Amino acid sequence: MRCMEDYEIIQKCLGGDKQIFEELVNRYKNLVYSVILRMINNVEEANDLAQEVFIKVYRNLDKYSPEYKFSTWIIRITTNQVIDYRRKQKQPTVSIDELVYEPVAEGTPEEQYLQDEERRTVQGMLQKLPDMYRIPLILYHQQGLSYQEIADTIDEPLSKVKNRIFRARRMLKEELLAMKEGELYEM
Repeated sequence: MRCMEDYEIIQKCLGGDKQIFEELVNRYKNLVYSVILRMINNVEEANDLAQEVFIKVYRNLDKYSPEYKFSTWIIRITTNQVIDYRRKQKQPTVSIDELVYEPVAEGTPEEQYLQDEERRTVQGMLQKLPDMYRIPLILYHQQGLSYQEIADTIDEPLSKVKNRIFRARRMLKEELLAMKEGELYEM
């Protein structure tokens, strides 16, 4: 059996075949869930929000434009849903532990401790970043989206996305350097 393109499935849904929407859910449920979980770090809430995202997607299928990738469109809906949720809930931000790929521990226990300490430090700094910087950083480094895909997702110009990622990195770097300089003075 031939695998249908996303746009074909959308057209069938709009034509009245409501059962075929399940195919879109199956294709994108892991992506949607992982984006949400990385942004709110709460499994139960992530499940609820993922369901809300797919309800919103279903209700707005007629607004989807095939000039964009469906994955980009669904991530935009997902990030907007999480932003709205956090505004209402005043949820704490994402944990950097969820964002960083952790290789198998190698080295001495002291080296491992120092790495863990640095990770916690960066996590605290990342949580202090405003959403306008944190979200593009998460989408780029964790979801592997290109700058253009992020621009499409958050509905901002490409130049603004590049600038925000650059500034977010610079803010984190400056804060780390300031902290390390402070440690040097303490010695």
